[in-house]
Amino acid sequence: MSKPLSDHDRRKQISVRGLAGIENVAELKQNFNRHLHFTLVKDRNVATKRDYYFALAHTVREHLIGRWIRTQQHYYEKDPKRVYYISLEFYMGRTLQNTMVNLALENACDEATYQLGLDMEELEDMEEDAGLGNGGLGRLAACFLDSMASLGLAAYGYGIRYEFGIFNQKIVNGWQVEEADDWLRYGNPWEKARPEYMRPVHFYGRTEHHPDGVKWVDTQVVLALPYDTPVPGYRNNVVNTMRLWSAKAPCEFNLKDFNVGGYIQAVLDRNLAENISRVLYPNDNFFEGKELRLKQEYFVVSATLQDIIRRFKVSKFGSREIARTDFSKLPDKVAIQLNDTHPAMAIPELMRVLVDEEKLDWDKAWDICVRTCAYTNHTVLPEALERWPVDLFAHLLPRHLEIVYEINRRHLEVIAAKYPGDVDRLRRMSLIEEGGQKRINMAHLCIVGSHAVNGVAQIHSDILKATVFKDFYEMEPHKFQNKTNGITPRRWLVMCNPGLAEVIAERIGEDFIRDLDQLQSLRNYVNDEAFIRDIAKVKQENKLKFAVHLEEHYKVKINPNSMFDIQVKRIHEYKRQLLNCLHIITYYNRIKKEPNKQWTPRTVMIGGKAAPGYHTAKMIIRLITAIGEVVNNDPVVGDRLKVIFLENYRVTLAEKGTIPAADLSEQISTAGTEASGTGNMKFMLNGALTIGTMDGANVEMAEEAGEDNLFIFGMRVDDVDALDMKGYHAEEYYNRLPELKQAIDQIAGGFFSPKQPDLFKEIVNMLMHHDRFKVFADYEDYIKCQEKVNALYKNPKEWTKKVIYNIAGCGKFSSDRTIAQYAREIWGMEPTLEKLPAPDDKQ
Repeated sequence: MSKPLSDHDRRKQISVRGLAGIENVAELKQNFNRHLHFTLVKDRNVATKRDYYFALAHTVREHLIGRWIRTQQHYYEKDPKRVYYISLEFYMGRTLQNTMVNLALENACDEATYQLGLDMEELEDMEEDAGLGNGGLGRLAACFLDSMASLGLAAYGYGIRYEFGIFNQKIVNGWQVEEADDWLRYGNPWEKARPEYMRPVHFYGRTEHHPDGVKWVDTQVVLALPYDTPVPGYRNNVVNTMRLWSAKAPCEFNLKDFNVGGYIQAVLDRNLAENISRVLYPNDNFFEGKELRLKQEYFVVSATLQDIIRRFKVSKFGSREIARTDFSKLPDKVAIQLNDTHPAMAIPELMRVLVDEEKLDWDKAWDICVRTCAYTNHTVLPEALERWPVDLFAHLLPRHLEIVYEINRRHLEVIAAKYPGDVDRLRRMSLIEEGGQKRINMAHLCIVGSHAVNGVAQIHSDILKATVFKDFYEMEPHKFQNKTNGITPRRWLVMCNPGLAEVIAERIGEDFIRDLDQLQSLRNYVNDEAFIRDIAKVKQENKLKFAVHLEEHYKVKINPNSMFDIQVKRIHEYKRQLLNCLHIITYYNRIKKEPNKQWTPRTVMIGGKAAPGYHTAKMIIRLITAIGEVVNNDPVVGDRLKVIFLENYRVTLAEKGTIPAADLSEQISTAGTEASGTGNMKFMLNGALTIGTMDGANVEMAEEAGEDNLFIFGMRVDDVDALDMKGYHAEEYYNRLPELKQAIDQIAGGFFSPKQPDLFKEIVNMLMHHDRFKVFADYEDYIKCQEKVNALYKNPKEWTKKVIYNIAGCGKFSSDRTIAQYAREIWGMEPTLEKLPAPDDKQ
């Protein structure tokens, strides 16, 4: 195996990331040493690699600060409409390299560290991932922040500064074990605490109704302390802000106990208040109705709305004087985007502020609220929809319960007037679900309280209108929109795959980085021998580099010429990692049966975290590792098939190898269950071919690249519906398909778990008797489709041509396009590619 180029050598060949001459390398070295000595108070002789990382981070951050201040000044002077993106998750990953790419500093920093005798890639590896998200929803929010800054929008991301992000996953004896992610233990050089903007957030208490309005009294107060992180746009000198709130107990918290000698306990009890921002709930597409979670949701919303209204009232930079008191202008100056229902409390909270505190009458306040708020739905899975018990609400947020009841009363009046006598419709559309324990349906609250509701891929938005929110769509069709998700090409191409970015830039220039539609012109090169060769070479280099990493970490000998077949995403039944397992077993059995046949070699990698309380998902991981133990140690199979479970899959592992090295991307959810997916787009942009169902954004990817250039298989949404009507009987498939029967019998009989023959009985039982996601129904078509994949992989030139068609079809899947559509069609804002002057420019 020839050794892949080092990153330093590769960067020397690459122009797309900014030339070293742009910034003065000598000045960077000087600043690096200054930060080492004065910021970190370290001597070169005792400094560790982590100290060097912090010195580099502070050096790069210096280039952000002037732009950050100037951007915020610019917003105060121009007073544009501002968008507030509220999300309980921001899955940011690492910041250093992304910042260098966006500020065109990477080559200069690389040269400076090299001259100082350091390796920049090693320093980058010292940075902890900011894992403040579970998966797609949180990573989407991160891509959106990048695009909002790159499009010059006055935008703010608001969330929670979790002390512990998504857990670190260890695989021990084949099982997932969780470890706390103490990402802040060494400090975070990218954030700035802003105690001057601390805000009180109230819980519990009771309401008093007076002639002049309602008062919420006897509350318990928790303080929200903001930490700001700069978000740089791509080479436009715009630096926006992500503001994350941390919970702090007020000084007097529980100290009334002091009088009875309980001082120590009173101080220890401060933790109860501060637990609000302690840890991210590790569920993806699953609702956990815990009081602490509702506290988190209200905490971020209350603090954020106070901040929004403070900023709305003052308009001059640095001024504390109130300049605006007329709230009718709020929707002209403020757009609030709710990322799923998690920040749904923004609607009753905005009503409480406008009615109780600002003394507006209800109708006026409601009109302002609806015109300001918009809601993005991210899932149709019923177990993921938030439905909070009324009793919990009454206890924690008594005033908000009254407001929700009033919103519902007026909402039902409108329905009753429009559909007289239709009692069933009233029941279906109510914000309060009766029957058993009364619950508040947060999705209904979001729809009623917003002027726009969107799904995140065309098929998903259509399903929302046709099924889940059908009644609401019939009543207010104008509210419903589609905004197909996207990814930022800065992180997901330029940063993670510089070799590919350079090969593209050599043919079509560098402007595609801020206008991904320009990739369409790559279709002109689909038969260009040199381009085909270059694309294949970059992929092979990425595979070699990743193979080295895999061999180091998993002690498995990887064949770098094998097809890298990758499925990385949260472990969930609907994402059907089990279907992938059945293909692996079938392929293994075929090789065993005819060991002398010319099989297409494959390295199958599956990665992702299972929610700690999701038993089936943890069993799926155990099955994957068990299959790997058998397959990888079978001498008959050799290097023709290997199975690796990628431990602790996270943003950095995606960037550093998984996505750039993939040949085949597995996007195999049951049609109608994956709202969009964004991993599918990352693989497509990085030169992998997709095997997938017609689900989520796969549908649009097939439209853009040509369906012939993807491997589409399986039931469509209509087929799934028809099968539901008829009844899905797994035994029929099991009895009809001998290879499926063999695979299931092997799992059930302990072939993959000889020491514990019954280990996987429940998985088999689930697949045979209560599989909501119909794995067997798609098995036969999936296996046939995988045969087509194998055949094409044997023809590298034809394979690479399809890859080129896919890369050329990626333009639509830039988050710049997504955000431009949100801006124009929901927020009433106009994106701009104009550059702000750099801090050292004279204005």
